[in-house]
Amino acid sequence: MNTEVFITCAVTGVGATTERSELVPVTPPQIADAAVEAAQAGAAVVHIHVRDPETGGPSRDPVLFREVVERVRSTNVDVVLNLTAGMGGDLVLGGVESPLPPNPEGTDMAGATERLAHVAELRPEICTLDCGTMNFAEGDYVMTNTPSMLREMARQVQALGVRPEIEIFDTGNLVFAKQLVAEGLVDEPVLVQLCMGIPYGAPDDPTTLLALVQQMPPAWVFSAFAIGRMQLPYVALAALVGGNVRVGLEDNIWLERGVKATNGMLIERAVTILEAMNARVLGPAEVRERLRLTKA
Repeated sequence: MNTEVFITCAVTGVGATTERSELVPVTPPQIADAAVEAAQAGAAVVHIHVRDPETGGPSRDPVLFREVVERVRSTNVDVVLNLTAGMGGDLVLGGVESPLPPNPEGTDMAGATERLAHVAELRPEICTLDCGTMNFAEGDYVMTNTPSMLREMARQVQALGVRPEIEIFDTGNLVFAKQLVAEGLVDEPVLVQLCMGIPYGAPDDPTTLLALVQQMPPAWVFSAFAIGRMQLPYVALAALVGGNVRVGLEDNIWLERGVKATNGMLIERAVTILEAMNARVLGPAEVRERLRLTKA
């Protein structure tokens, strides 16, 4: 068991959760406020996506990221910033009989430098690196991350002095993560996020989680989360298998049956679970020291 745990709050994501809960933040002020709320409740790290303020849909506009980051940094609340770099790899094929050309509705494919433009400008302490291509169980949509794209993104993130958080959706992703480390494209300490229960990736059962954990080098630092109703049980499970914790409205909108959550409420519940297990919740300064982060 990990007895010194840090909590990451995944504040908003880009999924259709806004259609199911009015508490999911959409605009830059709402996202920044939610990040601060999470930090005040006990999150050491906030993982940030941005959304189109008009539609609530996915966005990777650097202007929106800049507003969120500047708002968070302007407060007196200390928190580690973790910006997504997963946008720009969205491919929607044209259909089962005519896959090409791709469907322009939903397709957003960008080069490595463009995908990292907001990271290069804002220099967060952490940014994500989705370590593989995956079907997300939505028609003809494919999350696309080729080996050459990931190598180049890792190279650029390393040159920026930002710590990549390697997102692992299935076992093959972990194999490639080890390859990136072996090639010198990811520096120590290696930071990994195990993303469980996302169709059609690694299921959220304990045996699959343990299989992934046992394949990681002991020196690697990892968190684990599951989506939906398994999010809060995974707070305990992640700590029990030696990891850290992620909760937030990106992955789950419910505090309990019939009660919609805010990010702050989910962080408070995670703190309660961990402290009841006699685990100490780490603050942002301790996370920076542990992960050797550079605060901009």
